[in-house]
Amino acid sequence: MAKKGEPRARTGRAARAARPAPASALPADDPVWYTAITRVQPNEILVRGYPLDELMGRLTFGECVYLILRGELPSPTIGKLFAAALVASIDHGVTPPSTLATRQVATSGAKLRVAVASGVLGFGSYHGGDIEGCMRFLQAGLSRVREGDTFTGAADGLVRSCLEAGKRPPGFGHRIHTADPRATRLLQMAHELELDAEHVQMIRTIDRVASARPDAAEHPWPLNLDGAIAAVCGDLGFEPELGNALFLIARIPGLVAHANEERSRQKPMRQIDPRHAVYDGPPPRRLPETRK
Repeated sequence: MAKKGEPRARTGRAARAARPAPASALPADDPVWYTAITRVQPNEILVRGYPLDELMGRLTFGECVYLILRGELPSPTIGKLFAAALVASIDHGVTPPSTLATRQVATSGAKLRVAVASGVLGFGSYHGGDIEGCMRFLQAGLSRVREGDTFTGAADGLVRSCLEAGKRPPGFGHRIHTADPRATRLLQMAHELELDAEHVQMIRTIDRVASARPDAAEHPWPLNLDGAIAAVCGDLGFEPELGNALFLIARIPGLVAHANEERSRQKPMRQIDPRHAVYDGPPPRRLPETRK
């Protein structure tokens, strides 16, 4: 029995809720199941244990995304790098399959959510779905390093295996860019913030080895954004399964913008050819000094 002034021990269902257990430890007929993400009670919302109203105005959206995915607050430097990865993926013009899918559905008069959902379903191995594969590719190289190989030796083996299979390494190559400015900036930030570790080192080494191929000038394999995000996420401790989630989260605002513009500026039921698109937005401009 608890002494006077001491909290009473929880019993029954309250005790089970206070001590989360793995699913394998529960009886097959026990209706209780657990979640560690958000608790909602009257007048209270806890996200990973933090009151949501306290997070508002104190954390950026990127930091909150990191929190809900990883379960802990990011450090200021990690939050800055993670947010940069999200910003880098927000849009890439009218040619990506997801954007075209969004606009094709929007021109039919479908609801905004339907058009955006169509765009999300347009993500695949060649568009928005290469981050997970690249993370596993980097892990394979790092496994070789842990077994005694050098970074250069491991990278050379990975590139050679791709050449023998007649394919590019995941995270490399782009149909427009020969030097992806997003990838360059993201890895630069990782270095400046002292967050680059073995995954970034591995992808930089693969990049050097790939660039030394005899036919590299004729058939370049530039490091792309998926590869840079994969390396950064690996060094931040993300599991590969969550790699593609970053692109999905980041690209939805861009899809919303395209769906809204299609519905508001274009005639319905038109045939959409991205080759006929002409940009008429603001000309190139620089950020104000206060935002640098």
